Amino acid sequence: MTELDYFADVAHFDRPRSIAERAARAEELGYRTITVGETTGWNVVTPLSLIAERTDEIALGTAVLSPYGRSPALLAQTALTLADASDGRFRLGLGPSSPAITERWHGRSFDRPLRRLRETVEAVRTVTTEGTSKYHGDVIDADGLGYERERPATPPPIDLATLGPTATELAGRFGDGWIPQLFTRDGLESRLGDLRRGAELGGRTVDDIRVSPMVRCVVDEDRDRARSLARSAVAFMLGAYGPFYGDSVAKQGYPDVVADIRDAWAERDADAMTAALPDVLLDELAATGSADEVREWVADYAAIDGVDAVAVTFVRGMDDEDRDRTMTALAELMD
Repeated sequence: MTELDYFADVAHFDRPRSIAERAARAEELGYRTITVGETTGWNVVTPLSLIAERTDEIALGTAVLSPYGRSPALLAQTALTLADASDGRFRLGLGPSSPAITERWHGRSFDRPLRRLRETVEAVRTVTTEGTSKYHGDVIDADGLGYERERPATPPPIDLATLGPTATELAGRFGDGWIPQLFTRDGLESRLGDLRRGAELGGRTVDDIRVSPMVRCVVDEDRDRARSLARSAVAFMLGAYGPFYGDSVAKQGYPDVVADIRDAWAERDADAMTAALPDVLLDELAATGSADEVREWVADYAAIDGVDAVAVTFVRGMDDEDRDRTMTALAELMD
């Protein structure tokens, strides 16, 4: 049996309550966790609050929040509040973010991202486990005040979204979960080695870390349509969505492909950018086609040693019927 999560992209919804409705559907189908990402759209605390109110069993989390967008104290407050609202079902997802989001949206300097991520995790845990914001690090410094409410016996887990070897080693050392994306099977297996090394440095094993790679899925009997939608989405992530996803895929053996996609994006030629993504790489990074084909792809990916769940996500251009068809088809893997 394959365990599935669901990542809800806020860009696919017209109002926050629609995300809660989709979360209720995911719970009904047996999905284990729903996560919501945040960039320059909605503050995700409101949709997650609605999800907590309208569901009973599914875990909920952020995938992911930026350590530059909120102070560690506010991140801890957010985690503790959503944990209370959901009766302990909340997971705090953090990532190093990107230069564009950090500098052009939050107006902060993208300095020492991995150090900031590590210290943010430590500072948040200081609040959730000790009840104080007192923390003195290299980039975060706070004399401390006490959290004024009762803290849960089990603090909210902290999941980290990382890509590179050093960052993933950090996730293995300090995170309760790891949320990678855009990895080929070989690339994911290689990076799991870095996660294991980090876990050993932290005095534990990879079994202590919930690994849930994110995969873009499109179920449609019209295979050309399914592949076209996924191709556009993946090409955009590699060429236009900051440098890190493209760099990661290039290092997985596709430097020329990433270079061609980036050249097309530099000319703002979306058609050329999409055309530059070959079938072989699309098939490595996304699950598309008939229900059977997508189920087979996801089950094979979930079978990689060290993977605990596959986080299903969708792409722009899919409507509610597409999303429900894909979610329902994949739910059979959990029977």
